[in-house]
Amino acid sequence: MTVTGIITAIVVGLILGVLGRFFAPGKQSIPIWLTIGVGIVAAFVGTWIARGLGYADTNGFDWLELITQIVVAAIGVALAANLYGRRGVTR
Repeated sequence: MTVTGIITAIVVGLILGVLGRFFAPGKQSIPIWLTIGVGIVAAFVGTWIARGLGYADTNGFDWLELITQIVVAAIGVALAANLYGRRGVTR
């Protein structure tokens, strides 16, 4: 992986993380670094799902792949917010 690839992954992760926060239900009290991390993971997982289902390599822009990545990011942000919010809670 090149430096350009790493920078691109961070930028795409940031965008997907923000979109995931926008579409995730409820309030997400997670830091930006966690949002970026969730977005980066969502980009890889969304692409993996799109390739597995056979719609990742189409002519033009891959809208279905992007939608898959956003859905994965929204699920990831919701899970991260739920887990991150519980770390200080004791019963």
